[in-house]
Amino acid sequence: MSLSDPKRWKALALLCAAQFIVILDTSIIGVALPAIQSDLGFTDEGLSRIFNAYVIAFGGLLLLGGKLADVFGARRIFLWGFAILTAASALAGLAGSQAVLLTGRALQGVGAALIAPATLTILMRLFGGQPAELGKAFGFWGASAAAGGTAGVFLGGVITEWMSWSWTFLINLPLGLAVLAAGPSVLRAIPGTRGKIGLVDSALVTGAIVAAVYAIVTGEHVGWLVPQTLGLLGLAAGLLVLFLVMQGASRSPLLPLRIFGAPGLAAGNLVMALLGAAWIPLWFFLNLYLQTVLDLSAFGSGLALLPMTLVIMMMMVRLTGPLIGRFGVKPVMVAGLLALAVSLAVFAGLPADGTFAANVLPVSILAAIGMSLAYIPVTMTGMGGAAPQDTGLASGLINTTYQVGSALGLAVMVSLAASAGGEPEAMLLGYQTAFLGAAVVAALAAVAALVLVRGQTAASDVPVG
Repeated sequence: MSLSDPKRWKALALLCAAQFIVILDTSIIGVALPAIQSDLGFTDEGLSRIFNAYVIAFGGLLLLGGKLADVFGARRIFLWGFAILTAASALAGLAGSQAVLLTGRALQGVGAALIAPATLTILMRLFGGQPAELGKAFGFWGASAAAGGTAGVFLGGVITEWMSWSWTFLINLPLGLAVLAAGPSVLRAIPGTRGKIGLVDSALVTGAIVAAVYAIVTGEHVGWLVPQTLGLLGLAAGLLVLFLVMQGASRSPLLPLRIFGAPGLAAGNLVMALLGAAWIPLWFFLNLYLQTVLDLSAFGSGLALLPMTLVIMMMMVRLTGPLIGRFGVKPVMVAGLLALAVSLAVFAGLPADGTFAANVLPVSILAAIGMSLAYIPVTMTGMGGAAPQDTGLASGLINTTYQVGSALGLAVMVSLAASAGGEPEAMLLGYQTAFLGAAVVAALAAVAALVLVRGQTAASDVPVG
């Protein structure tokens, strides 16, 4: 895309809508699960498959989605992703059986895996050559993710209480159709590189990621040292090693190993994985504390989390970009990760007789400030050094590491919390233990950023494709 594309801000609005919808889909069904269980007869363990079907397909195909965006053009893959997501949402919303619902949910993940890397590729092409606008564009994009997360919890409660659970899926239809209608006129076509998509390469890396993510998200239920979990992790490691060996020998690799020489890519992906492993458990266990300890309804819990979202949106849109421009990517990133670590450490002391105003609100605002300062710099670091022909692949990597890190972090923290037992007092102790574990992860992320990320002095110093 032209660096002076007159439609770039309209295009950004469309990209933000895409990010909003993708994140919305990961969170909206949480409140609706009991209603789905009642109607379709899912067991308690089976309910987790509704969430996992999306996460596994999404995380497993992100890398392939990024490569497809590079080869066939980001706009084309973006629109194909929305077509799949919209059709899958209709299938899930109209499902009358468990198999149909799970199929629709998995296909939603496939569509999202095409949308997410293509979105970041287009954003970088729109604003990558204009550092003054890049931080602001990332601010809007990051804020849309925060809005999608809270909107999912909020709308899930509203829909479940006053409508049918089907609408947690059908709500995507008007949104998806609107994006498909506006996309061709707002987004300019980005030519692909005309490379090849190796079927064996794609199968190996997708199988490795799917096996790893499945092992992670089911490990908390079946156990970590049982044959199923260990076997899946061993399979994932074997497939990944074979994949990397093939990439080194291939003339047209799916994942060119040269990409790991891009400045900041490896460090950015490591920090992003740790950030996801700290942030998602914070949301998960804070929501549980609000409902099980403070006795808020699901709808009330969604409202209680709204201030965090508003702070993230305002910070990312108004302050993060200018702060990066003044102090540099690395200082802002480290400060944000430290703030997140401190907030999690304070949450580890949440009392049984606490109140929202005194014990949750101020600390949640600090956590939101930390996430606002960390997320955009980490994303910029992970993508900034990629060559133009590799931006889709780099965005697929950064999305994949966040998803895998989130899944691993949540699974580990759930296991830590469960080890405390099921009595009310032990349940609170479990939440506190999970918060403390997430605080350690956030602190490790800050150390990794401090040691491994190059010290850019300003946003303009971040290399872009």
